Amino acid sequence: MQGNEKIIWVIAVSFLISIFLGPVVIPVLRKLKVGQSIREEGPKSHLSKSGTPTMGGIIIILSILISLLTSTYYTKEVFVIIFFILGFGLIGFIDDYIKVVLKRNLGLKAYQKIIGQLIFSVLLAVYGQKFSIYGTKLIIPFTSYYLDLGFLYIPFVVFIIIGIVNAVNLTDGLDGLNTGVTLIVMAAFSLIANSLISLNGMYEGVAITCAAVSGSCLGFLKHNAHPAKVFMGDTGSLALGGAVAAVAVITNLILVIPFIGGIYLAEALSVIIQVTYFKKTKKRIFKMAPLHHHFEMCGWKETKVVGVFWIVTLILAFIGIYSI
Repeated sequence: MQGNEKIIWVIAVSFLISIFLGPVVIPVLRKLKVGQSIREEGPKSHLSKSGTPTMGGIIIILSILISLLTSTYYTKEVFVIIFFILGFGLIGFIDDYIKVVLKRNLGLKAYQKIIGQLIFSVLLAVYGQKFSIYGTKLIIPFTSYYLDLGFLYIPFVVFIIIGIVNAVNLTDGLDGLNTGVTLIVMAAFSLIANSLISLNGMYEGVAITCAAVSGSCLGFLKHNAHPAKVFMGDTGSLALGGAVAAVAVITNLILVIPFIGGIYLAEALSVIIQVTYFKKTKKRIFKMAPLHHHFEMCGWKETKVVGVFWIVTLILAFIGIYSI
């Protein structure tokens, strides 16, 4: 198959697998009683979601894996991105398992999560330094120039990777929100990579992997759109965060993330601002953080918040694509 045919193949396969796995996996999750617990201080409309099966990220991960393996397109970049999807997804899975199966509400301790994320972030940063398309250089959006970080590359990139992964995780708070946003983000990366294939063959593996992630998210929306039959949990959100981070590092497009992943950035900043301001003043800037909950507390319906965030992501994605 040619490049475009492979992309279409993995999108279709990951989409269909994600759809068909839902009726298989969701009843199993219900039987295992891995239901989501809802914060009482959050929007009251969320209380009805208590008990909805979580850990649905398993569906996303399996869809990505099967679609890529059946594509018979096996390159180093494909397996590297898979490795970090599974690595960060494993951290999320352990956290979910402790919370919903072992019934320990806090899951992994904060330092345990950070240690796990730090290990995979350092591995990804080292890989980026040695094997990414431009090494320690980052593409500067809207220019033909590069920023060479030199010896600062690894600490900077590790910081950014951890930020991306946790920002994607924070975006998972409403039915279909993270699924739809990441679908658009990865589709944008796939288009960018596909347009640059003629410049460097490494981009083809990235384009196909991004397409697999987009297709799996599209299929997962069938189960995760409002009213959600299943939540992705940290299993899915951290896996998707690992996918976004790995693609950004391998393609040296980290500086494009604030455009394409603008919603991730806004969600993370809202939490940082809220916590910092509250510690200093004992007052809150937002009614509730992350940002999507603020709009809910302002009276927006959940579906409106999700729809607006999707539209904003789509606009930002076009800006990000145009910037390269």
